[in-house]
Amino acid sequence: MKRLSTVLALTMTLALSVVPLPAVAGRSTLQRDADAVHAVGVTGVIARETTPYRTRTVVSGVGELRGRSPRPDGRFRIGSTNKALVATVVLQLVAEQRMRLDDSVETWLPGLVQGNGYDGRRITVRQLLQHTAGIYDGNFPNIENAQQYYERRYTIHTEEEIVRAGLSHPPEFQPGKGWSYSNTGYDLAGLVIKAVTGRTWYDEVDRRIVRPLGLRHTYFPGTDPRIAGPHAHGYTRFTAGEYTDTTELIDADASGGYISTVKELDTIVRAMFDGRLLRPAQLREMMRTVPTDGSADEFWPNARYGLGLFSRDLPCGGTVWIPSGDQIGYKTRTGVTPGGRRSVVVSMSTQLNDSMPAAIGQEKAAKQVVDNALCQN
Repeated sequence: MKRLSTVLALTMTLALSVVPLPAVAGRSTLQRDADAVHAVGVTGVIARETTPYRTRTVVSGVGELRGRSPRPDGRFRIGSTNKALVATVVLQLVAEQRMRLDDSVETWLPGLVQGNGYDGRRITVRQLLQHTAGIYDGNFPNIENAQQYYERRYTIHTEEEIVRAGLSHPPEFQPGKGWSYSNTGYDLAGLVIKAVTGRTWYDEVDRRIVRPLGLRHTYFPGTDPRIAGPHAHGYTRFTAGEYTDTTELIDADASGGYISTVKELDTIVRAMFDGRLLRPAQLREMMRTVPTDGSADEFWPNARYGLGLFSRDLPCGGTVWIPSGDQIGYKTRTGVTPGGRRSVVVSMSTQLNDSMPAAIGQEKAAKQVVDNALCQN
């Protein structure tokens, strides 16, 4: 078991590993862009693009700071990409007429969202999925430095506990009157799924998404802090030059819990848009967007939010849909065009949390991967 004294301050090692690579004849744009993500300080990158003409997967950097390369089939925590899975399950239940998007939370969770300025009768399931319910973001586990990681990485929080913690804070705004990202809202959506089906949200994801798509390496870890199978170590840079190994973590709830690979996550995001997972009416509901609060404008100008995913304009025209997310040690960025014709998945096994410029630099480098993969012929 690692202790705080083993924080990986391997500045020299990483400095040697992140020097931008020179142009190499025949090196694909995807490889060049993955190398550019590595060059901003990300330890390991796995990127996959799918077009009507080809599928390509590349890696860059290292799978752990001791030097081995990332594996193209390596597993990683998908973070809030999980929200698109939860939204897909809800939309399938709507298609089956077992519930409605505009049902109140009170309809399915009577008495749970009441008091302290909240009224579940006025909050809809749609608003939970759209981040327009005004519910305070509990953000469990709240880890801002290496010491907190070592203290909290194995702490188990139930979804009910996370919800209670979020509701202990006043609302951000009245339902439907603003936009604010809320993990707590998605934990409520997970509880709604259980109320409708009698099964947990992750059982429904497995029944409705994982198994029908034939996925073998996408799974819910529950209270197991480890990642099964081959995987890159996840690192978090809490302080400049110091890389803390944050691979092990218990943080699996409806706001972000699954583990996958770039190949299988690519299958999922395309299936959301090509008719395999959602009927046309439900896909239209997923793609009905609202403006966000502008917090992502630095790297995603004019981003909007649908049900479980962001959208933004592509530099070549058209729209990219972004079911993406972060989980300590890992950052996942995906992009898919309407109809699922083109898609890209970028798995980064580092979060650069030591400064805002570093975090923005990582986002911009990842955005370049997505833009080029979806815009080039």
